[in-house]
Amino acid sequence: MTDLAGPATRHREGGASADLDALRALAGPMLDALAGAGVALTVTDPRQPDDPIVFVNGAFEVLTGYEAREAVGRNCRFLQTTQTDAATLAKLTADLVSSGAASADLLNQRRDGALFWNRISITTLRDASGSPAFRLATQVDVSVEYQDAAVGDQLGVNQRRLIEAKERLRLAQRVAGAAGAWEWDIPSGRLIADARFADLYRLDPVEAAEGLPTSAFFEGVHPSDRMRLKIAIAGALNGAEVFSREYRLISGGELRWVSARGRTYLDDAEAPARFTGVLVDITEQKKVEERLRIAQTAGGVGSFEYLSGFGTAEVSEAFCRLLGLQPASSLPVRTINSVVHPDDPPLIAGRDGHHEVGPAFQEFRIRRADTGEERWLAARGEYQPAAAGGLSFIGVVYDVTATKETEARLRALTQALEVRVETSTQELDRVWKLSRDLLSITDTNCVYRAVNPAWEKLLGYSAVDLVGTAMGQLVHPDDLAQALEKAAGLRHGEPLADFDCRVRTRDGDYRWINWTALPEGDAVYAVGRDITQRKLLEDQLRQSQKMEAVGQLTGGLAHDFNNMLTGIMGGVDMVRRRIAEGRIADIDRFLEAAMQSGQRAAALTHRLLAFSRRQTLDSRPLDVGALAESMGDLLLRTLGEQIQLRIAADQDLWPALADDNQLESAILNLAINARDAMPTGGRLTISSHNVTLPAEALVHSDRAEPGDYVEVRVSDTGSGMPPDVLEKVFDPFFTTKPLGQGTGLGLSMIYGFVQQSRGHVRIESRQGLGTTIHLYLPRHRGEIADQATNDAMNAGAGSGETVLVIEDDPSVRLLVVQVLEELGYQAIETESGRDAMPILQSNRHIDLLISDVGLPGLNGRQLADIARERRPDLPILFMTGYAEQAADQSAFLAARMEIIAKPFAIADLAHRIGAILHKRGGS
Repeated sequence: MTDLAGPATRHREGGASADLDALRALAGPMLDALAGAGVALTVTDPRQPDDPIVFVNGAFEVLTGYEAREAVGRNCRFLQTTQTDAATLAKLTADLVSSGAASADLLNQRRDGALFWNRISITTLRDASGSPAFRLATQVDVSVEYQDAAVGDQLGVNQRRLIEAKERLRLAQRVAGAAGAWEWDIPSGRLIADARFADLYRLDPVEAAEGLPTSAFFEGVHPSDRMRLKIAIAGALNGAEVFSREYRLISGGELRWVSARGRTYLDDAEAPARFTGVLVDITEQKKVEERLRIAQTAGGVGSFEYLSGFGTAEVSEAFCRLLGLQPASSLPVRTINSVVHPDDPPLIAGRDGHHEVGPAFQEFRIRRADTGEERWLAARGEYQPAAAGGLSFIGVVYDVTATKETEARLRALTQALEVRVETSTQELDRVWKLSRDLLSITDTNCVYRAVNPAWEKLLGYSAVDLVGTAMGQLVHPDDLAQALEKAAGLRHGEPLADFDCRVRTRDGDYRWINWTALPEGDAVYAVGRDITQRKLLEDQLRQSQKMEAVGQLTGGLAHDFNNMLTGIMGGVDMVRRRIAEGRIADIDRFLEAAMQSGQRAAALTHRLLAFSRRQTLDSRPLDVGALAESMGDLLLRTLGEQIQLRIAADQDLWPALADDNQLESAILNLAINARDAMPTGGRLTISSHNVTLPAEALVHSDRAEPGDYVEVRVSDTGSGMPPDVLEKVFDPFFTTKPLGQGTGLGLSMIYGFVQQSRGHVRIESRQGLGTTIHLYLPRHRGEIADQATNDAMNAGAGSGETVLVIEDDPSVRLLVVQVLEELGYQAIETESGRDAMPILQSNRHIDLLISDVGLPGLNGRQLADIARERRPDLPILFMTGYAEQAADQSAFLAARMEIIAKPFAIADLAHRIGAILHKRGGS
């Protein structure tokens, strides 16, 4: 169990913490006050099915014997028994539904099976919308009152029996011979008694009938009562009209109570002559009175009896103690009523009071006669006809101060709680109205139930406009799918945090809103913050970063190309000078320097195009496993002896569709990165696998679609990368290598190549455990062409075939034409598509069309379409330095069309021309 407000407060472990947080938010410190109170407290949640208990305090555990973990989650009815009054329960429920508050006394059962009377008072706490949020119930054990009432009822019965007995005694005393009788002849001093009298005194009945001295009469009286009895008889002999006394007899060793009534008769001289009377045994009556006195004392219950028209009431000793009066058997009515609080009605109405026959109950305050202390008492009794006429009021009184004080504390706490709830409601209402954020309540289908005024200020919609409207009607079409996905999560109870989408304003514009939402029951509570300005600033920042990157790229390119151009121009200039001077013996080294500079420039442009996904790829079916295996020697030399290399592939590996040169470059680049991550040695594994990727695995891919792929997996046991580095590895120009040792384009180039190939890239890395990069290349459904056939082609000499060359750059055109003529082809050259049109539309035989893609005016692809209209079987070879349309060959090239990227080696051009014409000749 977990303490909420000290040891008196408990709740189920892992249970209703969300409910308690909501209750604490609503009730605030009052929850702690109630939790620590000595009154049993339960809180239920009417919003949940069956109104379960979500909180109990320690006093509840003491009252019922149930621990909090046994009570939380159950309906309060588990305390009821078959003896619980159904009508009282029905009225309690009806009052709770109609007014939100109810109270009743129910017979409940403790955990140990003991029954007790439970006084329950229920108050409903409401949330900001006015809906019931929690029900707070206080529970007080009032079994003592019911026991006292029962005792009182029994006491009343006993009192009535006593009254009846006394009445019978009075009648007996008035009827001759009804009891033992005596006659005392005063002049002779002899007392004559009947057999009943003799039996009570344990005297010989014959002797009693003949007469005995009065000493025999007094010897049988208890010593403690003897003197008082003599004084009473003396008073009767001296003129008292009636003698009446109760006293004890101890004749024969047995204690008995008797009641004696008699009178004195005078002679002619007005002197006492005879003293006669009757004697009745009241031993059993006294026993009943004693039991009654003990019960009253033990239960703190005092009894009283009042006969209407009299000024006194018979009272018990416990009654006197409750009022702070000296013990007495009877008290004046005015004395009793004098201790009653002046604002409360008197306990006994007296001679002027009027009452109907039947039960009576009242609660009243007194000021104790001895201490002045104010106490609460309850009186329960019954008015009934008396034998002598009028009414008798027989009842009991008992102290209910503790109950009244508890009720007062509960009223104060409840009132304070109501004030707190009202204050919290007002505060929440102010927050609702004043918040600049969008606050809303929807159902689980995201249909608006309520919105705050901020909606109208920011978006132009009033509550009337939105209530009943679905969220999706306001979301930008491009954001709708993701918004509906998030809404589905809310329906399944998943909270939403930090979700951005565009929301349409009443004017038709859109604003960016950042959402946080929490489902609760059948509602969803959402907060939306306007981040439109932040998005604009982010766009500006991204544009600024792009411009900074372009500046860095431009500077780097200028630096690198100037170095390369220096090598090219310097080498060519030196060759020209040597030729002019006739020194040609060592010009090869200058030509080689110029060639290397040109190749470096070509490699740099390829990297840039790969990074931007604009390079021209020559995608063709290939065996990825065989390609990786063929790179084994190169990789071993690159990695060094301290790194182990393992190359593996699945059996029946599918063909992949990719540019083999770019894939080789990517694998080599990844191997170099792995080597740098394992400076002290390690293991590099390159494996190839058949995989099928579902849509959810490709959410971050631009072009890849669900389906079959060939995976190239490159794993190392190097140092790995921390999460912050892992997030940036594919960013252009990002590198962890020292300045001058890395361009930051390597992984960006690989990422661009795979994405442009309609594949997917995934990376995994943990510091100290290594890195694994997955390259997914599209599966090729056909067969791989026989490479031996291609290699057997003689790309050298031609046989007089006619080739039309269209190139706007004079130097490139000159080079291509020269290569063609040296290989034995007939070349026709033009510098534009317009100049080539008459040739294509003529009847002149043409075996091959070689065209630049980026021609001025009519571009190479358009020209090819026109040429195919007249010459449908004409093979075409495109040349491109860069053309955006040509970057995707599958979309750019038609049948019998190929492309070669600039710059190219003369041997590559010759090989490509020979291969194309060989295909045509063999077809």
